[in-house]
Amino acid sequence: MNSLQRFYQWIANSPPLFKLQPPFTTVEDIQSSPLAESESYDGNPRLGFLYQHLCTKLLTSSPRYELIAEEIQLNGQNGRTIGAIDLILKNLETDEHEHWEVAIKFYLLHQGIWYGPNAHDQLHKKLDRMLSHQLKMSQRDEFHQRLPLEQPPSEHLLMQGRLYINPFSTEETPSECLGFELDPSQISGYWCYQSQWEQISEPLYPLSKPLWAIGNNEYLEPIDKPSAKFVHTQTKSGQFWFVVPDTWPNNH
Repeated sequence: MNSLQRFYQWIANSPPLFKLQPPFTTVEDIQSSPLAESESYDGNPRLGFLYQHLCTKLLTSSPRYELIAEEIQLNGQNGRTIGAIDLILKNLETDEHEHWEVAIKFYLLHQGIWYGPNAHDQLHKKLDRMLSHQLKMSQRDEFHQRLPLEQPPSEHLLMQGRLYINPFSTEETPSECLGFELDPSQISGYWCYQSQWEQISEPLYPLSKPLWAIGNNEYLEPIDKPSAKFVHTQTKSGQFWFVVPDTWPNNH
């Protein structure tokens, strides 16, 4: 199984970061066809684009959904960009339209805040934007002009990824974000500062960004202690680790 197929299977079988309550959704209950071995991807190499591509493949290979539109760019009257809607699907079981936003994110807990490795990205900010802006775009007049539907589509947020805690810190792990309950099974990664490197008991193997979700299936050379920016790694036992500079999250 190649890495594209492994990522597709990971999406199909992994719980979201949040426990299920509207608008949070999962794809674990969707019957979809396996990804063909011949499947290739030559789009934007960023992880979020690859993730959205595979989510679209998974949803539209199921008998439940028909793809109506994807990446709908909305602009205001003054030409200002409002944003892009990920997916509009028709649920063939209910005969209703659904607006899906999909995101894969990795966050590290520090002083009560879940930060991305790039610390400008924070879970509470991302979630607020998804709920208050991204999902609401399908209710706007600009959307209705582009794609007239009898009823506004229902809102569905698929947010997968992994949450990381520092095992060398006594910090309490929050159980929710913005009042939405986190799925504790997805708080499964570790992170530490470069100065805590010696406390890690296993060798760490580097992960390229397309492998952040699924991890390695072959291990070459373990990394030496990093001295520059953050690194994302995995042990042979399967534990995921971020190692970040001692100045993180400031100036990162």
